[in-house]
Amino acid sequence: QVQLVESGGGLVQAGGSLRLSCGASGSIRRFSFMGWYRQDPGKQRELVASIGSTGITNYADSVKGRFTISRDNAKNTVSLQMNSLKPEDTGVYYCNGQIGPHSYWGQGTQVTVSS
Repeated sequence: QVQLVESGGGLVQAGGSLRLSCGASGSIRRFSFMGWYRQDPGKQRELVASIGSTGITNYADSVKGRFTISRDNAKNTVSLQMNSLKPEDTGVYYCNGQIGPHSYWGQGTQVTVSS
C-alpha cells in the first residue's frame, strides 16, 4: 500500500519561509511524477509545483522564483521550500504521487500566511 505523509505546515508571517516535506512508504523512485497542490476552501486543488523522475520541475506562475521543489531518492522524500510567502499562499497543501495510472495523495498540511 502506498502512503504519502506531509509535514512542515504552520503559521508564518508574510515574507517568511516554510519547508514542507512529503515522506513516502517505500521508494519514491516508483513515482514518475510527484507534486504539491494547494486547495483553498470551496475551490479545486491546483498544482503548485511538480518534479518528474528525471528531476524536471514545473511551477505555477504565482510561485516561480519563490518556491523550490526537490526530491531525495535516498530519503524517499519530496520537499517544497517556500520563501517570501504571501497571504495568498495560504491553503491546505497536498502531496501527490503517480505510479502508472494510479494517483496517490497525502492527508494535507495547513499553511497559513498572515499579513
